[in-house]
Amino acid sequence: MLIEILDNYIYFRPFTLGMITHKGKGGVKKPEKKEKPKVEVIDYEEAAGVERKTPEKKKFGSILFSIIPLREEDKTKIALVQDILEPEELGELKYLLKTHKARFAEADFNTSHDLFQNSKYLTIAPNVIDDAVKQEVAELNQKIVMQEKQRVFQEFAPHAEEKIMGLIAPNIIGLDEVKKAGLIQLFAKEKVHILLLGDPATGKTDILRSISELAPISSFGLGSGASKAGLTLTVIGKEIMKGLLPLADNGIACIDELNLLKNADRAGLLNAMEKGFITYDKADSHLKIDARIKVFATANPEGERFVGRTMDVLKKQVPFDSALLSRFHLVFLVRKPSTKEFMQITDKIIRGEHTRISENDTKFIKEYVGYALKKEVGLDKNLSPLIQGFVEDVKKDEDQFLVEITPRTVIGIMNMAKAAARMKLKDKVEREDIIRVLRIFNSALYIKKEER
Repeated sequence: MLIEILDNYIYFRPFTLGMITHKGKGGVKKPEKKEKPKVEVIDYEEAAGVERKTPEKKKFGSILFSIIPLREEDKTKIALVQDILEPEELGELKYLLKTHKARFAEADFNTSHDLFQNSKYLTIAPNVIDDAVKQEVAELNQKIVMQEKQRVFQEFAPHAEEKIMGLIAPNIIGLDEVKKAGLIQLFAKEKVHILLLGDPATGKTDILRSISELAPISSFGLGSGASKAGLTLTVIGKEIMKGLLPLADNGIACIDELNLLKNADRAGLLNAMEKGFITYDKADSHLKIDARIKVFATANPEGERFVGRTMDVLKKQVPFDSALLSRFHLVFLVRKPSTKEFMQITDKIIRGEHTRISENDTKFIKEYVGYALKKEVGLDKNLSPLIQGFVEDVKKDEDQFLVEITPRTVIGIMNMAKAAARMKLKDKVEREDIIRVLRIFNSALYIKKEER
């Protein structure tokens, strides 16, 4: 009797030895014709008393499945992901691999060599054109790919500051502290508002655009508003048209030339910066729209260019009143480049150097920032004296600054310190994070003599 194992069944098939010959009278005697043997089918799971609900549930326990070995390469890769999979999911993965319906594959962020080299991660790919298999693979990948990307991000974290800095307006020489402020703002969950106030053609807009392109959620436009909605919103018939502020909800609103701000948008901007929403009350429309934003804005002074060197003269040329100016945690005075920086710019132009950022690099940073923003970061109270000491010192020099030192200054320092820690995927703010932020605030507050 032959035994055949096919899928989940055992077949017992009787057999004959073939034709039997007899010598003697009559020559060869044909064998008697017999009925075709019946095939007896035994469900071995049923015979064993195993309850089976659906074919999908039985396949992991089949004899065929259990005797097929996994490839050593697959065993190694399974070991990398087995901790995040439920037992049933692990069984499903092994089944797909053993039956060659799916395979381990390698995906890649395809980042540039300069940004990050180890950007590959593990994934599962289907081998068959089968919707059910594709669905199973997709469900497994939700966990596997997430873990693998987290591994890549953890490896990138120690280099995040240096590498992302290289992507922020790389063709602009200088303004490093301004770029660092924008970089850290990318990783802020709490409110951090930054204003670049200065002469035209100093690179402010390039920095602003870079931040907009690297943020997972952002909007970019002029302070005057590029559409009928302006910065806030408008209602035409039954259609609500959102402006720059609500479009950047939970992200960064990048506003160029904020000095062009319309009076109709001013109250909405103040409300969004402070409370995280805007309102619309006209005719029969009464709306409250979320605008939980961080603002990164540029502005030109009154008369387009700053004139004079003393702080009193410079303050008179600021195009905003104290109510709006005080909403910003950081205000940078941006002047024309120094002689040294100007010569570096000249040399770069002569050499024809122009840095281009790859689309894959931008996509990777967006995803990294989005992942980092999910982290909650704590601030140790033992580090408070660092902040208190700094605020006490700068308060004494307040008359030298464009802005006043207020409780918002303290909040801005704390929020940026958390963001600086989050940038490197840390759970707690460390001393170095606060020092990094205090240097940025110091640079914004104290205007260099050559800038006056």
